Amino acid sequence: MRVLLTVIGLGCVLAWCACSGPKHTAAGNVYAIKDPTLLQQRTDSLFFAAQRSKMLGDYKTAITQFSDYLRLNRHNPTVYYELSRLFMEVNNPAYALGFARRAAAMDTSNRWFQLALADALGINGQFDSAAAVYARLSRQYPESEDYLFNKAMLLSKAGKIDDALAVLNQLEEKTGIVEELIYQKQRLLLKQSKVDAAAAEIRKLIDQYPQELRYYQLLAEVYDANDRVKEASAVYQYILDRDSSNARSMIALANYAKQRGDSATYWQYLTRAFSNPYYSIDEKVAFVYPYLQMLQLDSSKLQEGLQLTRLVIKAHPTEAKAYALQADMYSQADILDSALVNYRKAISLDSSRFSVWYQLMWIYSRLDNPAELLKAGKVVTERFPEEFMGFYFKGVACYLLQQYPDAIGSLKKALTLGNGDKRFLGDVYSLLGDAYHAIGQHPQSDSSYEHALTLRPDDAVVLNNYSYYLSLRGEQLEKAERMSRRSLELEPGSATYMDTYAWILFRLGKYEQARQWIERALEDPEAQKDPNVLEHYGDILFNLKDVAGALEYWQRAREKGASSVGLARKIAEKRYIDL
Repeated sequence: MRVLLTVIGLGCVLAWCACSGPKHTAAGNVYAIKDPTLLQQRTDSLFFAAQRSKMLGDYKTAITQFSDYLRLNRHNPTVYYELSRLFMEVNNPAYALGFARRAAAMDTSNRWFQLALADALGINGQFDSAAAVYARLSRQYPESEDYLFNKAMLLSKAGKIDDALAVLNQLEEKTGIVEELIYQKQRLLLKQSKVDAAAAEIRKLIDQYPQELRYYQLLAEVYDANDRVKEASAVYQYILDRDSSNARSMIALANYAKQRGDSATYWQYLTRAFSNPYYSIDEKVAFVYPYLQMLQLDSSKLQEGLQLTRLVIKAHPTEAKAYALQADMYSQADILDSALVNYRKAISLDSSRFSVWYQLMWIYSRLDNPAELLKAGKVVTERFPEEFMGFYFKGVACYLLQQYPDAIGSLKKALTLGNGDKRFLGDVYSLLGDAYHAIGQHPQSDSSYEHALTLRPDDAVVLNNYSYYLSLRGEQLEKAERMSRRSLELEPGSATYMDTYAWILFRLGKYEQARQWIERALEDPEAQKDPNVLEHYGDILFNLKDVAGALEYWQRAREKGASSVGLARKIAEKRYIDL
């Protein structure tokens, strides 16, 4: 059966090589070599060429060359071994196993062939068989402890935990107490839920090295992971008695105190741990970070989280991530001014973190501070030229500062990076539509809005803005009406969208419907302060023959800040003027 499998494997690999590798001498011509000297020269040439290709990392060519070699000489186990290793490299474990079997069968005394077979069996998931190979090797080379260890690990993978433990015990008799063996044994014992037996293994290390506190830590963690709180607490307390600054023990004891509702003891241990400058800041950050999620459910967690972040900053005053952590806490709680102060401090200590710059830009945008947003955006786009969001925020700032060509340039650069998700790409196209409209490039504006709606067809903002700008130009009014109506279906309470819809109906000559919608909009107190809405209402009233009402609302629009030439003429001439 083994010979049959080898022949099939060889046939398959030769066919594979013929399809994917470079072309070589035809098989017929190879077999035509009769002179033994020439045949030897040819095989040697192929062997060394294959070795050279392998050294250069050209594994497929090496496979083809070794396969050509086997057409001339099928009796060299080294070539089967080499093919096995090469098929490992090209992630073809089945072929690797076939050739490893052949090499190991041809020369049972070569340990490298046997090791290749064990590797191939393991990669193919045949852990029992791989363990058997290491068993043979351990008998042949009893001085090698690695073979017994590998046998145990493979038996473990095969699910034969008792057999694996027996081998590790056998190995321990040879080596004595060794940390790695103890670790593996306790791991396997825990798989069998034998907590006391696992603890007994760790106590062997403690007995041998009583001054090594990390073994006590390992013992405590075993108890902790298996809800043996009483035993874990005793070990952690022993560690603290020996090392009063051991932060991990303090954290564990703090958690136990919290579980039993002892908040005073909880904060006592936690404060001691977080005040320790030698306790890793990364572990502190990992402990605090869940508070960011908890804030959404329980606002009382804010003060706890901030108290911890203050301790982190006090213990690590020059660490940027300490300030970034506190900034995240403030940002999550929507205390943006305090978040801003801490993000700035974090950047002053370490300006290489894009994630912090991103949060800084996001807050500037939330605070409607385009000048600072633009400053940050310029720095970010220079330092992180591959980051999509840097160019997006820079584009936002330029748009808000009415620097429309620069906004368009930044937004187009963001699009070329192409690494934003649909939500942000939709925002880019939407803002591009606004910017192009602002400079009168209406075809580009319309195209940008169409792209945005392709990505997010139910984006109410895009539907509203696009439809409003079309209505201002008096173009595609039926399409504008449909889009505006859809925006109201999505957000029926928006006074802004009601105003847009009323204006489009007005442009369509549907004055009575327009009046109904704009009066609904004016029920919103903010709309009553908006000069555009007030002017629109005046336009609608005039076309409904209510000249006095129109003049009243045009006057109100001017009082609220409207200053267009068109509005001045409407008031002066007491008539609607379509500009």
